Amino acid sequence: ELVLKVRIQNPNLRENDFIEIELDRQELTYKELLRVSCRELGVNPEHVQKIRKLPNTMLRKDKDVARLQDFQELELVLTVSDKNFLFRVPSLSERSGYNKKASELTY
Repeated sequence: ELVLKVRIQNPNLRENDFIEIELDRQELTYKELLRVSCRELGVNPEHVQKIRKLPNTMLRKDKDVARLQDFQELELVLTVSDKNFLFRVPSLSERSGYNKKASELTY
């Protein structure tokens, strides 16, 4: 797996933390990167204008994605930049990798 750090580009957010996503190295395509990133961040893929590799490189094709290395930082740039967000943050139980049984354990 390739581990990448992804966030939504928004300088207006006080906290704009990255999340880590995993991509299968056998499926390193732009489409798969977009799909996984949007699912994890709760964004509609139709609202993504571009994917930026920080600090200043736009990803455009599968070859660009294939060159990514572990823990590189990416931003999704949305088509609308006003204060009405086009996404909702998924609840903890909706996120992939969430383990309901583990969350119910008491110590």
